[in-house]
Amino acid sequence: MFGIGMPELIIILVIILIIFGAGKLPEIGGGMGKAIKNFKTATTEAERKEKEAEKIEEEKKEA
Repeated sequence: MFGIGMPELIIILVIILIIFGAGKLPEIGGGMGKAIKNFKTATTEAERKEKEAEKIEEEKKEA
């Protein structure tokens, strides 16, 4: 996973815990989850619009 092993992940998590504290971690996790969900939604929407545009171009060429 991006060349990061388990020891590196543990160190990163400890640093995050020290910086933000245990109380803020659920907020940060929730925010990250929402951001990922919004990103996935935006990418699938962009792909859908691209396919629609390609379909319209093909229909114009056939007509």
